[in-house]
Amino acid sequence: MDKNLTNLLRWSIEHSSPSSRPAANGTTAVTTPSTDSGNDNANSTTATSPSPAATASNLNPELLSTLFGGPSEAELMRAAMEVITDGEATLENKLIAFDNFEQLIESLDNANNLEPLALWTPLLGLLAHEEAELRRMAAWCVGTAVQNNVRCQERLLAMGGIAPLVGLATRESESAAVRRKAVYALSSAVRNYQPAMDAAAEELRKGGLEVGQAGKVDASNMDAVDELIASLKRRIGAEA
Repeated sequence: MDKNLTNLLRWSIEHSSPSSRPAANGTTAVTTPSTDSGNDNANSTTATSPSPAATASNLNPELLSTLFGGPSEAELMRAAMEVITDGEATLENKLIAFDNFEQLIESLDNANNLEPLALWTPLLGLLAHEEAELRRMAAWCVGTAVQNNVRCQERLLAMGGIAPLVGLATRESESAAVRRKAVYALSSAVRNYQPAMDAAAEELRKGGLEVGQAGKVDASNMDAVDELIASLKRRIGAEA
């Protein structure tokens, strides 16, 4: 059973009892059969306890959402992207929405939902946004989505996302913060996925960078991948 439903059931049981009745002073009088042998049908009040109305509720927002309904995580992802791409939203609100979006796609299921929710296109489009902080967050989210996730690695490659990431990572005029997140995204995108590694190597060669031996890097060789990523990080430090 769903955890929230289990907690809701437990709360309901704890706050209902067939042997209790509300008293006028806000307490619940609990009645028990009298032990007086002369009156078998008599009841006596033995204890009082706070009534359910006076007891602090243990229902947390998640339980209330389960009971009354609430936005799903897919809906929250859509809503966050709407704020991020809203021309009227402030930069502060966009960054808050982006932070929420990144946390949501830490879940493998949510990351895989980027495709059916049609969120890959706006996310990759933000890699070219005029605001550096939004480019940084976009690269960060891409890296989070593709990390240890072949399905998202495939989608990133199919959507043409490798080239803009290489551009951000190697562009000398780009801020160091954006470049570092782009390198992080590339690191996640190419590990154990040779097609993305080949695409990244080709883009790096176009930029005049030497890549591996004979321009090839084995995506399953973590030492080789680490060396490539380290070389990109060193360039950022040297050019900063």
